Amino acid sequence: MFSSSGIYFRSFSSGSSGNCYYLGTREDGILIDAGVGIRTLKSNLAAMGVSPESIRAILVTHDHFDHIRSLGSYCKRLQKPVWMTGTLRKALAINWMTGEYLAPVAKVLPADGSADIIPGHVKARPFIVPHDATQTVGYDILFEDYPFVIMTDIGAMTDEALDCARKARTVVIEANYDLGMLRHGSYPVDLQERICGGRGHLSNDECAEAIRDFMHEGLDNIFLCHLSANNNTPELALEAAGKAVGDNPVRLAALPRTSPSALFEL
Repeated sequence: MFSSSGIYFRSFSSGSSGNCYYLGTREDGILIDAGVGIRTLKSNLAAMGVSPESIRAILVTHDHFDHIRSLGSYCKRLQKPVWMTGTLRKALAINWMTGEYLAPVAKVLPADGSADIIPGHVKARPFIVPHDATQTVGYDILFEDYPFVIMTDIGAMTDEALDCARKARTVVIEANYDLGMLRHGSYPVDLQERICGGRGHLSNDECAEAIRDFMHEGLDNIFLCHLSANNNTPELALEAAGKAVGDNPVRLAALPRTSPSALFEL
């Protein structure tokens, strides 16, 4: 599926059922989160013409089930470095989903600055975002010379997240819910407040506001991630984000919740 020697992005799943993303070339790639089963992962990689051996590292955003449910299996079967913050390392060391398989491959990101995820080729720097996990981070990634930012499960936008996005050529950003659908849907009030209370998820309107803030010349792609099955639709998310993008020459796409996306050449 690779048509050139460029850098590619693909979502294998993006939503409460599981989250896992690929960023890389035909020879070298990284995974962000581990929310799909190992067999599904290998099948999706094979469909791209990528060997599991080409995965050089895994980044973890936080310790909620839909992002780490297969991390123990990835650790055991892929045996690749798994990068996370020190806080997440402590939490995952006692998490039943990772347990004994994490220690041999765990790598702790520096408190300040970036780490060489693939030495000489890929650097990654975490930035903390508000979300009700042990700790949640987005990632500011430099793949070769290509700046890429991902921020999923973010209850409210931060200055640091915006600063990173203003320098990126591709931004993956959460557009979880439409406020009207949430308020008039079936969710109880306490769950509604958890979602929109500042440590839950980002709404379509909040996502659009962020896009207006970080829009800049040189931004190539915006991918909307982690859309709710019950409180959003791709059409609503794209409509809100599209108004923020306006006439800027940016590719905009909503990532599927439970199936692989297209393979995007960046």
